[in-house]
Amino acid sequence: MTFLGVFTLLPMLLGFASAGGLQVRSLTVEDEVILRVPVRPVPSDIEWKERKGPKCIDAREIRGAFLSGNDHVDFVLAGRQLLRARLDENCPALDFYGGFYLSSDDERVCAKRDAIRSRMGARCRIERFRKLVPTER
Repeated sequence: MTFLGVFTLLPMLLGFASAGGLQVRSLTVEDEVILRVPVRPVPSDIEWKERKGPKCIDAREIRGAFLSGNDHVDFVLAGRQLLRARLDENCPALDFYGGFYLSSDDERVCAKRDAIRSRMGARCRIERFRKLVPTER
């Protein structure tokens, strides 16, 4: 393999090396912020009740995500808050187990405007956000 061949594979190799960490990574390209959000296992010992959520969230507050249902993704925010992103009806959340990407022009992620993109290419629009509150069993 030539030097040029190794040089073109370098970004991919660096991506594999950094994929093991479970933290949100961001990249800014031409005034667009792209976040890579890792997916964590769902904590099964807590029950959550949905409450009214915001229309938009600050992208810098996102710390990770859980996949806890077929039609939604639960975001872990700074301060240990959980927010459920309900996806459009034609979009199963199963494609997001390997993590996903969010992109935003204004560093905010908004319902009815922004979408989640899987690492395999699927795209799902966020229909609404719901705040999750722990309940007693």
